[in-house]
Amino acid sequence: MDASPAHADVAVLGGGPAGYVAALTAARRGARVVLIERERLGGTCLNIGCIPTKALATSVDLLLRAREASSFGVSISGAAIDLPGLMAYKQSTVDELVAGVHQLMRSRRVDVIQGTGRLTSPGSLLVEDGTGHREVAADRIILAPGSVTADASIEGLDLPGVMTSTDALNIKAIPPRLVILGAGVIGLEFACIYEALGSQVTVIEMAPTVLVGATDETVAKRLQLLLRRRGLTLHTSTTVQRIVQNATSLAVHAKSATGELVVDADRVLVAVGRRPNTRSMGFEAVGLHIDKDALTVDEQMATNIPGIWAIGDAVGGWMLAHRAMVEGRVAGENVTGGSRKVDYRSTPSVIFTRPEVASVGLTEAQASAQFGQVKTTQFPFSANPKARILKETDGFVRLVCEASGRILGVHILGPHATDLIAEGALAVQLGATADDLAWTTHGHPTLPEAVLEAALGFRGETIHMNTR
Repeated sequence: MDASPAHADVAVLGGGPAGYVAALTAARRGARVVLIERERLGGTCLNIGCIPTKALATSVDLLLRAREASSFGVSISGAAIDLPGLMAYKQSTVDELVAGVHQLMRSRRVDVIQGTGRLTSPGSLLVEDGTGHREVAADRIILAPGSVTADASIEGLDLPGVMTSTDALNIKAIPPRLVILGAGVIGLEFACIYEALGSQVTVIEMAPTVLVGATDETVAKRLQLLLRRRGLTLHTSTTVQRIVQNATSLAVHAKSATGELVVDADRVLVAVGRRPNTRSMGFEAVGLHIDKDALTVDEQMATNIPGIWAIGDAVGGWMLAHRAMVEGRVAGENVTGGSRKVDYRSTPSVIFTRPEVASVGLTEAQASAQFGQVKTTQFPFSANPKARILKETDGFVRLVCEASGRILGVHILGPHATDLIAEGALAVQLGATADDLAWTTHGHPTLPEAVLEAALGFRGETIHMNTR
């Protein structure tokens, strides 16, 4: 049975990082807000993406540290994964954070409607909740429907044993042999997790290197080398043609420049990326501009139709939760009378591989294309005292600078890179120079000293490494 129409100042379609942040921001500024979410609040990131993946990564890191404890003078015997316990820890972390988002909604008096929403006009949405339809009218609408797994035209994707990233988060047994299709962020994070759990991992990527576009090429090539040294098999410049079911396993058939390749696997993980979730939602019928599934927006996150904004994965580009949250804040202000413009300059990429990868700003190639002559400076973690204490010396800090010294990009491969990049993001946002970082006192002994030393390298004044 249809419910009576609801009316709000602002209606938000989608409760992921973009949508729930937009709803909270608009509500804080005095708007009556309705948020429509088909599944659980938190979206892909909180429920089947960032949070559960990093929970697993944290557990396997603890496992590896326990196994290496004797090198620190600590005896820990029998360190092993309790798989049911691991899954329970991962799920409880997710559930606690979802509950936290619900509590935020209640505290800001945001009305959450559970159901599938569809845009029917510039000021109206129709929500199907499983028992009927409900119309939601709003003066202003924010679209934040998120993303879905990208289409992949590979024969055999429907075979038993072929899994998505969502499936890979809920396993009952560790596959002895795992083949991962795709060496992007999702593929490599799972590769590191499963390798630590004991799987023999093979990654197949059609591009010539891993993490294409996600970091500086120097970082990607070094990570690729480190992963191979650790035992992962990486096939780049290789195209998967089909997956075939054998008597007791799967066979992945691929083709590279050197010929045909067949890899046997117990499980195959498809990690070929995601696309904006904009199909069959009424967007085009209302007249919204869409380019390759992505909703077109301006710097204020406004669409081509007055009164409608769009944010998050649905607008394309790098699908990052922290970027989506910034867009949510921008849209939340602008639907309530603001004129905020989105600023992506200091949006970092954080990748939880082993070692971690983090980047912000321009790569060397991008900076050279925009500014001509640029200067790079690099400092290895092998010369950093804290990294030696931790016995995590692989990697480096790399700065890309304009000739004047202004920092255009920061790229880090190494321990806690995803935390260290915050300093780089601030430097890029504020237009800081290498000298600014070099004359900022860093605590000792700490990992951020590697950033300091890289900055000193701009003028050839690195302290703890001979640059001659």
